[in-house]
Amino acid sequence: MNRIDYLFQTKKERILSIYVTAGFPNLEDTLPVMEAIQAAGADIIEIGLPYSDPIADGPTIQESNTIALENGMSIKKLFSQLLGFRAKIHLPVVLMGYLNPIIQYGVEEFCKKCKELGIDGLILPDLPMSHYLEEYKELFERYGLFNIFLISPQTSEKRIREVDEHSNGFIYMVSSHAITGAKAEISPEQEQYFERVAAMNLSNPRLIGFGISDAATFQLASRYSQGAIIGSAFIKNIKNSNELNRDIKAFIQGVIG
Repeated sequence: MNRIDYLFQTKKERILSIYVTAGFPNLEDTLPVMEAIQAAGADIIEIGLPYSDPIADGPTIQESNTIALENGMSIKKLFSQLLGFRAKIHLPVVLMGYLNPIIQYGVEEFCKKCKELGIDGLILPDLPMSHYLEEYKELFERYGLFNIFLISPQTSEKRIREVDEHSNGFIYMVSSHAITGAKAEISPEQEQYFERVAAMNLSNPRLIGFGISDAATFQLASRYSQGAIIGSAFIKNIKNSNELNRDIKAFIQGVIG
């Protein structure tokens, strides 16, 4: 069984996924940060593949992408860092990135390497569903990779149902029609969107991302879904850290209580 499915079968609420850019804040920090995220009590690790034009991301994650690329991070380098990581990491691990670098690497070779290492799923915001179904679905399934689709407040009910039909693991529920970034609070309009989707009784669990940054926003998101994804606030927390283990533990435990 895929680790993502196992997680959602054994934990029904307040699931916390933490996003971190590979090779940030320093090139060799990827695995130590993953270990610290797991030790602090998070449930899923989402590793961002640095890209020069991360269109869905706000300034904080864009900057982390730039720093990681300047550090020398690449898909090839990340795969070398992750060799044998399953000896230490038992959490589900998802790679988030954009299609172009994966195509340049070779899609099948990328999927094959993910399976060898123990990666559980992919989040590719710029992969159209039709393209996925026609070109990649069979390939992802062959290598045991879940493809996680995103929905937003602008996504129609028909489209949400289509996403639900073709999703694996969970649906990434973008909280607003905007780029990523930590927000101080969730708006009433966002709550209405959360309520609308919750009322659809989808077959897949949902995690809410974009704008989740602290205990209050995590708790609110968890009222309408199985949990949430935190990215920008976590990236800010570790950017200038002199003690990653301490600061990661304080941040995550501050969110989950």
